[in-house]
Amino acid sequence: MAKKFPLYPERVCWGCDRYCMADSPGCGHGSIRTQHPIELLGADWLE
Repeated sequence: MAKKFPLYPERVCWGCDRYCMADSPGCGHGSIRTQHPIELLGADWLE
């Protein structure tokens, strides 16, 4: 069963399927949140 896509990408780290909270990514020491494509490319990122 696939995980659901995060509804609020600014609140989670989008870098993997774990979707950790933005302030506590569990992927390593000193890690920072991976931005959602909408934050990097804008609202039309799917097109």
